[in-house]
Amino acid sequence: MLEPGVLTLAATPIGNPLDASVRLMRALGEADLIAAEDTRRLHRLVRELEVEITGTVLSYHEHNEAERTGTLLEALAEGQRVLIVTDAGMPVVSDPGFRAVRSATEAGHRVTVLPGPSAVLTALAASGIAPDRFTFEGFPPRREGRRAGALEPLAAEQRTMVFFESPRRTAATLASMAEAFGQERHAAVARELTKTYEEIRRGTLAELVEWAEAEEVLGEVVIVVAGAEPVTASAEDLVEQVLARAAAGERLKDAAKDVARGHAGVGASELYDLALQRR
Repeated sequence: MLEPGVLTLAATPIGNPLDASVRLMRALGEADLIAAEDTRRLHRLVRELEVEITGTVLSYHEHNEAERTGTLLEALAEGQRVLIVTDAGMPVVSDPGFRAVRSATEAGHRVTVLPGPSAVLTALAASGIAPDRFTFEGFPPRREGRRAGALEPLAAEQRTMVFFESPRRTAATLASMAEAFGQERHAAVARELTKTYEEIRRGTLAELVEWAEAEEVLGEVVIVVAGAEPVTASAEDLVEQVLARAAAGERLKDAAKDVARGHAGVGASELYDLALQRR
């Protein structure tokens, strides 16, 4: 049951309407105000679910989010049951909702979530790439230069990375990833998740670039990229960093301890002793 004066975020199906939770269906029928990223898609969803909306439906997307958050806060202050839904998946995650959550909490209103489908987790689970540690990077920049600049710092990221992308930019983005991360880095492209033509393509980035350039990529796309292999450093590799920091005025022991902290397998005492010998 939705509660008066509480802001509720609800995950919607990412493709198959049968993935809608019972709680989502009840919430759509109970809400006094539904803020929807695309009102047409919302009405199509409720028809498929055979749910009747009794409250007010308000368009709430990236272009009017700032303006209409005030309307949501007013409704909460009046004790209305306010629900936020987006086109697919969880609000806030690369979708509208964050501004409303922050404003609602600052105003003292409670925020709750009806969990459900997630394109990030669905693609990660199906990718065949290590899921124990991952980072969600959202949509890469559209322009080639900015995209390359955003991907380059991630080349050493050891966690699995998950990206969203549009179908028309998938080939270009995969090519940028191959340039930044290396042709042989393993990845997976998931498209049309939970839909009739769901497809998961796995391989090296070079192989996926070849596939994407040869075929027309359709549907919503999630790209999962394996993290970088850890680089094992030795005390010999790191001693110059310690000496440079000591030359800049830092205590030798503190410098050795701090440098060793970021490199597994290298002890602070070993690094300190070696630095003493090199001084």
